[in-house]
Amino acid sequence: EILGSIINGFALPLKAEHKQFLVKVLIPLHTVRSLSLFHAQLAYCIVQFLEKDPSLTEPVIRGLMKFWPKTCSQKEVMFLGELEEILDVIEPSQFVKIQEPLFKQIAKCVSSPHFQVAERALYYWNNEYIMSLIEENSNVILPIMFSSLYRISKEHWNPAIVALVYNVLKAFMEMNSTMFDELTATYKSDRQREKKKK
Repeated sequence: EILGSIINGFALPLKAEHKQFLVKVLIPLHTVRSLSLFHAQLAYCIVQFLEKDPSLTEPVIRGLMKFWPKTCSQKEVMFLGELEEILDVIEPSQFVKIQEPLFKQIAKCVSSPHFQVAERALYYWNNEYIMSLIEENSNVILPIMFSSLYRISKEHWNPAIVALVYNVLKAFMEMNSTMFDELTATYKSDRQREKKKK
């Protein structure tokens, strides 16, 4: 918390050593086993940095992708929460730079067998600002997300997740109906081909 106040007081433009501190110290702290003890404060510090200097958004998000937890669903939920905090302050010009790796990761999270991970990722579509970014870039994001969402809508064991996915698919359909129809047709014909192979 004290560190957050210190970062808040950094003069602009940020000094090189302050940027190094973010990339070399704060981002790697996400790998610590006891992350849950200080994660909220760490996320706050990261957001403070990005509010000071939006150009740091890309290295921060790529850093989070690099250290994304592979086996701990509780940690994944924390990462998704932090990512939403970052997206709340992201500038559209920065969003465009990281949308592909970001939504590939979100598609994996939505497909997670862990209910809480999938649910947390799907909650992004309840955030008005994130929705506006998705809408502006639906031609890039929809193809990345589509097959995961469509598959889950037909196959997921949890009715709450299926309901959330339906809402997301509905939002995408309203944003870009032409592309949505094309992706649906392609998905169905691919599935038919797979069935014939079997």
